[in-house]
Amino acid sequence: MAKNRFHDGPGPSQRQLRVGELIRRTLAELLARGAVHDPELNRLSVTVGEVRTSPDLRVATAFVLPLGGRGREDVLKLLERNRGELRRLVGKKLGLKFSPELRFRLDETFDHLDEARRLFEQDAVRRDLEK
Repeated sequence: MAKNRFHDGPGPSQRQLRVGELIRRTLAELLARGAVHDPELNRLSVTVGEVRTSPDLRVATAFVLPLGGRGREDVLKLLERNRGELRRLVGKKLGLKFSPELRFRLDETFDHLDEARRLFEQDAVRRDLEK
């Protein structure tokens, strides 16, 4: 059976969850405020759905999605281009001993929800659920 890389072992610690949520809020605030010196990035509305941190808190992976879902690849490129400045701003705002390396991935949560909804609407699935 294949292992899911996010569900191996006991799961994230309370510290990882707490720091991840602090980073998520800070990133969302910085992006909403247009704190980065990049007019292309500041023109976009970006949702930061979740941030997962490594056990040593040195790497933070932010799951992001542009508002409306359009321009996904562009958003990733712009965030990567401004990764250093975002890292500096997050570290300064949170006062962490080490500023985590930021990585950006597309948040596919909504895609998974849409797929689940589509499956539940199928006649065969509805029949099975009614039994």
